[in-house]
Amino acid sequence: MADAPKHTPITPALHEYLVAHGAPPDPVARALIEATAKLGGIARMQIAPEQGAFMTWLARTLGAERIVEVGTFTGYSTLCLARGLPEHGRVLALDLSAEWTAIGQHHWEAAGVAHKIELRIGPAADALRALPREPAFDLAFIDADKTGYAGYVEEILPRLRPGGVILVDNVLWGGSVVDPARQDADTRAIRAFNDAMATDPRVDAVMIPLSDGLTLLRKR
Repeated sequence: MADAPKHTPITPALHEYLVAHGAPPDPVARALIEATAKLGGIARMQIAPEQGAFMTWLARTLGAERIVEVGTFTGYSTLCLARGLPEHGRVLALDLSAEWTAIGQHHWEAAGVAHKIELRIGPAADALRALPREPAFDLAFIDADKTGYAGYVEEILPRLRPGGVILVDNVLWGGSVVDPARQDADTRAIRAFNDAMATDPRVDAVMIPLSDGLTLLRKR
């Protein structure tokens, strides 16, 4: 282990450069970012544009045809995932809010990917449990209630093909995972989840410092 981490701090100028040199948002994606920003502080729930570009790239690299998303918010992540699919591919998007997801639906139409997205409103755990327990999905993305992360993985793994990948967002939780003063339920849940996934024999796990931390779980 190196004495000091090899890490380049991301300043606003460097972030702008990073996004510009890695599939930057097109006009439709930019419009969705701007529409989400109008919600105020809660807009921070939206994934970063460089993360969206990575997710599109990963879907294409995996040759994904079926994706499940837990936590859609205003649909930027959904848009990015759908763009990584072939024309016959499908994203099953699960969220509790008809209001927030309605913002995304208009932009999905504008991007020409709405036909690839099936949106279901309601508790994601219930929707997942109702699916057949067979490996139907190639890729999954989890960005929802933190105390539910472990349960979502347990429902998705049997429904993920071998070699398929689960992406889990916010695993660094703004740095709170290493702050002993933070003992709220969400922070404790993320710590426990991170510890469990790091040693789970069913997956190959890697955590990368992309945005607020992204864990990739490859099913063995």
